Amino acid sequence: MYTTNERAEIGVYGGSGFYSLIENPREVWVETPYGAPSDKIALGEIAGKKVAFLPRHGKDHRYPPQSINYLANAFAMKALGVSRIIGPTACGSLQPNVKPGSMVVADQIVDRTTGRKDTFYDGPVTTHVSFADPYCPQLRPIAVDALRSLEIDTHDHGTIVVIQGPRFSTRAESRWFSSLGWEVINMTNYPESYLARELEMCYVNISLITDYDVGLEGVEGIKPVSHHDVIEVFNRNNERVKNAIFTIIENIPAERTCSCGTALAGARA
Repeated sequence: MYTTNERAEIGVYGGSGFYSLIENPREVWVETPYGAPSDKIALGEIAGKKVAFLPRHGKDHRYPPQSINYLANAFAMKALGVSRIIGPTACGSLQPNVKPGSMVVADQIVDRTTGRKDTFYDGPVTTHVSFADPYCPQLRPIAVDALRSLEIDTHDHGTIVVIQGPRFSTRAESRWFSSLGWEVINMTNYPESYLARELEMCYVNISLITDYDVGLEGVEGIKPVSHHDVIEVFNRNNERVKNAIFTIIENIPAERTCSCGTALAGARA
């Protein structure tokens, strides 16, 4: 029942302020057993590769972070045949050296969300998928090289702490996260990244730093961030993000050499 004749090999999620990617796309709804994805999926070609683009909040930003149907979004990508996903996100910085306007290719994640549906495997077969290294080890260096080739200030590692939203952190929470050495704060990267792993799709994150978080000490002039500010910064950097994604897609090889595609091996008794 939940199949589609449409095909793509690479998926891209759009975040806050990032609602289009492909020129003259063909837009399709993809039916899933988990309900509708956030919006129609735009299909087209980039660098000779079939790409599927989905704005995770919907084109009109109708879904706040805690209300996104992450399962439907991931299932729809898998149903299209997607094996690699690029997940750009607008993020705040928790460390003085991670400056607004820079980008972080994350290598770790901390989940501080509550109540989000975060697995496809509720039984009857118990399934424990390893998430020790959350992001694809093949795609991460490709993303780092692509960003640096465009002369973007790039951090080749970083931990994202994902908060529930829709509210931003208190100063005390932000100071706590910073003190633990985490670099980036966001509201959507979990369970999005993990669900890709459960479906044996590769996933790489690009965190665009839009602001310093409110509890960060040692930086002058920090003020509480607003959603308007985040969108404004992302809009100013939209072309940089798109160019980075185009370059990453162009440089992704056909063969997968990582273990993401066999994530379920050994996950069940």
